[in-house]
Amino acid sequence: MKKQFLLCLSLLLFVSGSAFAQKVKVDLDKRIDFSKYKTYKFMGWQENIDSIVNDFDKKRLSSAFMDEMNKRELQLADSDPDMMMAMYLVINQKTSLTGYTNYTGGMGVGFRGGWGWGMGSSTTNYTEDDYLEGTMVIDFYDGETKKLIWQATGVRTVNEKPEKREKTIPKSVTKMMKNFPIKPVKK
Repeated sequence: MKKQFLLCLSLLLFVSGSAFAQKVKVDLDKRIDFSKYKTYKFMGWQENIDSIVNDFDKKRLSSAFMDEMNKRELQLADSDPDMMMAMYLVINQKTSLTGYTNYTGGMGVGFRGGWGWGMGSSTTNYTEDDYLEGTMVIDFYDGETKKLIWQATGVRTVNEKPEKREKTIPKSVTKMMKNFPIKPVKK
């Protein structure tokens, strides 16, 4: 009985944890030698960013990316960077719809001849939930050629509580940078 309870509990935790998991896709130019890059420059925010993200979250995002770049011993450059980074955010209002049918069997009579009669009932319940879905795109461009060399796209549900975003933003950025060709330096 205890094993069944623990199995059910672990399955529930896995399912609930994966419901809010971030989906990350990465693409890169495989011909590029990323070991030549030592400096970077942030190209600034997209034009309408103030209508999408508040100043606190912009600071959280900037700090998280600077931490990731520092882990890779890449230096922030004021001019002539080896690579340039651009970040784009899109927030969409989404609605999830769930439904289930509860069937209640009734009574019935059947005969050996294969016929009979009976009755039952069912009810179907629908639930709508509104939530925000955020898409973040990170582009890295070669500083000299200005060509795209690496891109990561992350999609996840936006946590509406600021104290939660303080923890989820750095985790999301780390997950997006996980497959960056320049790996963090182990100390």
